[in-house]
Amino acid sequence: MLVPLAFLLGLHNGFRPAPPGYLSEQQTSASNGFGEFDHYHVRNTWNESEGDQSIHDVLRDFTNDAKYKTIDRGSVNDSQPKEGFPVPPHNFLQSPPSANNTKVGAAIEVPLYTKDVHDVGKLCEFKFGSYCRWRKEHREDLKDSMVKKLKDQLFVARAYYPSIAKLPRQDKLSRELRQNIQDLERVLSESSTDGDLPPQIAKKLQMMEAAIAKAKSFLVDCNNVDKKLRQIYDMTEDEANFHMKQSAFLYQLAVQTMPKSLHCLSMRLTVEYFGSPLNDTELSLAEKYIDPTLHHYVIFSHNVLASSVVINSTVMHAKESRNQVFHVLTDGQNYFAMKLWFLRNTYKEATVQVLNIEHLKLDSHIKATPLYLSLPEEFRVSFLNVDSPPMAPIRTEYISIFSHSHYLLPEIFQNLKKVVVLDDDVIVQKDLSALWSLNMEGKVNGAVQFCSLRLGQLKKYLGENSYDKKSCAWMSGLNVIDLDRWRELDLTETYRKLMHELAVHEGSSEAVALHASLLSFQDLIYTLDGTWLLSGLGHDYGIDIQAISKAAVLHYNGNMKPWLELGIPKYRGYWKKYLSREDQFLSQCNVNS
Repeated sequence: MLVPLAFLLGLHNGFRPAPPGYLSEQQTSASNGFGEFDHYHVRNTWNESEGDQSIHDVLRDFTNDAKYKTIDRGSVNDSQPKEGFPVPPHNFLQSPPSANNTKVGAAIEVPLYTKDVHDVGKLCEFKFGSYCRWRKEHREDLKDSMVKKLKDQLFVARAYYPSIAKLPRQDKLSRELRQNIQDLERVLSESSTDGDLPPQIAKKLQMMEAAIAKAKSFLVDCNNVDKKLRQIYDMTEDEANFHMKQSAFLYQLAVQTMPKSLHCLSMRLTVEYFGSPLNDTELSLAEKYIDPTLHHYVIFSHNVLASSVVINSTVMHAKESRNQVFHVLTDGQNYFAMKLWFLRNTYKEATVQVLNIEHLKLDSHIKATPLYLSLPEEFRVSFLNVDSPPMAPIRTEYISIFSHSHYLLPEIFQNLKKVVVLDDDVIVQKDLSALWSLNMEGKVNGAVQFCSLRLGQLKKYLGENSYDKKSCAWMSGLNVIDLDRWRELDLTETYRKLMHELAVHEGSSEAVALHASLLSFQDLIYTLDGTWLLSGLGHDYGIDIQAISKAAVLHYNGNMKPWLELGIPKYRGYWKKYLSREDQFLSQCNVNS
């Protein structure tokens, strides 16, 4: 009761004037680009203030604990050296992985060619990313009209009370107004819907309306009422802003946390692996693993279900599955669960090999450097094209590129000449055998290009290097890799040098990752037809159904992965139909519910 009384008596001095909307100008800040951005799209766009300090600290602590980076969480003893990819300076790539495998990397903000950075800062999607699209789609109409009316009456009564309390010989009205305010505050503290309201609420509302009518009949200083109304408005706006941030934080927590059902599945499979005898067929299939005449697919994943769906959808649409070999690269924490799953489940005549990337012996790497799994890097990019009209909305897209693990492909598969790399958040809808007969004309990476974003728009971050400013960004998800050409050009060494050079000058590891990946494949991208891959199913609610049906591969890039409850409902059905529903562990862990 002390807080409302202090407010009513005008003792609250924390009000700040603000224009209409959730965020005041003081609370709005633009992203620093690649130099200082956060994985949750919120850290740089929310300034620290008295009212926001608590939630900001929580966000910071959570972000530090659950960034999208990809150091293996399963390694208990980090002091034991392993062979692997050299770790760049400045603690580059040292943040821990997400508990959920919703694409590693950073979701960043890049306000490009904007007319007014403050106008951009006020846009919800620019600040909070796909959360705003999800919030818009799940917005519910206000149904509790009585609660809303009570809040409005309380709002007006609080504005008039200080002026009435100062009037001589109006102690009775002052006490009546104060009593009504306290009664409604008590009711609203216990009721959030009309169904929660006490039966005598209509009488309380009538008494409040009568008291407000009496207060309005007196001549009061309009400036005092106006001041109090503005203070109440500012406090309400601050509260709405806080809840907006809190809601965005909880959304990010949900998309970055592995669902309980998937965690249950992984744990049960691991326990079962060590508790039952297995018929390991690795030796009999060893020749198929290195046969360059077969069709080899590579998947980097630590999600058992996601990798299973990718393989199942690919095999179901293949004209001939006998020639298909899938190599699933995972980490030590999920290796045994993956191993058992693919021993228990078959995919027509296709062959599946599970590799623990931490145990691979690569001759070219220093023994003291660790080797760990990293999934494709994903970035949220907000931009406005230079030729867009002044009132055009800011575009927000998600681009995904190769991670550091991808640059080990030529060394991991030394006997193979060509592989197709599939992300673990895709499903295949058509036969992919035509990809193996492509003439890539000396190019290394066959990929679908993302021409909504040109490299020239990233010149602030890519520098003035010798690259084509009109070149499109390329996407991971579906990539045809010519390993022979890769080895001939030694792209792995090119990438390694770029990482070390850029890490010295750029403070952000994500900036280095994007910069190095885009420049490593400069002029080496073979453009695949756009019908091969359709991206955006993990963040865009407006994708055309006909475009989905025509695409060979659907890519759920973005935060709303199909295995999450927050996944976009109308797209989840395409993914769910490739689930293997017969395995007993799925029912035991409620995966199909």
